[in-house]
Amino acid sequence: MEIIEAPEVVALPERHYAGIRTTAPFKGMFLVRDQLMKDLHARFDQGDTFFRLHVVDMAGDMHVEVGIVTGAAVAPDGRVQPGVLPAGDYATMTYVGHGRRANRTLLEWIRGNDLAMDCVEDPAGDRFGCRYELYRTDPRTERMKTRWQTQLAIRLAR
Repeated sequence: MEIIEAPEVVALPERHYAGIRTTAPFKGMFLVRDQLMKDLHARFDQGDTFFRLHVVDMAGDMHVEVGIVTGAAVAPDGRVQPGVLPAGDYATMTYVGHGRRANRTLLEWIRGNDLAMDCVEDPAGDRFGCRYELYRTDPRTERMKTRWQTQLAIRLAR
């Protein structure tokens, strides 16, 4: 894993998006993500693509969503629903390479700096106020995921 932008705290504005939300076991979750990206890209040809982790349970089902940032709210359309990435202070880091190591690096940085995440324990797993991977590399033009430039973002508690 190569860190492009070191971990830091960044204030991010509210951003509207169109997304498809689902549950999937951790193993196989990225195949689901890839299919949802294809489904969204068939309807939206512009905007940053991201993968949002609503509830994390590595041993059970993950509650995830694939979205595309839009300039304004969109109307619901079947599986595609409007959403908002909320404004707030986020711990962020941008990397190329393996996402599991990158996520571990950012989580350790957050804990090492005594920052509190906007996250609560839930019977379903860790429920995040907002945690996502934003793909700065367009997944439609670069098939090798290990070459994608990805920004991790986890909203911090207020």
